Amino acid sequence: MLGTLLTFFAVALATLIVAGVVLSIVGSVIGLVGSLAAFLLFKVAPVMLVGWVVVKLLDRRSNGRLSAADQRWLEGD
Repeated sequence: MLGTLLTFFAVALATLIVAGVVLSIVGSVIGLVGSLAAFLLFKVAPVMLVGWVVVKLLDRRSNGRLSAADQRWLEGD
């Protein structure tokens, strides 16, 4: 009887320790993913958006035509 109770206690204690470690690792991973998402959303995305707008404005200004020098370079002459 006492051996069974001690075994049950040991299994419960081991389960709590393992569950705590697993939850700690999962929380760390979620925190890292959230930090990465926030970095990409608030630091990288605005810079990429501004760059995209600038490229589109420059492309519209040049009407998408290549200069003669660029055309010769692409053709390999």
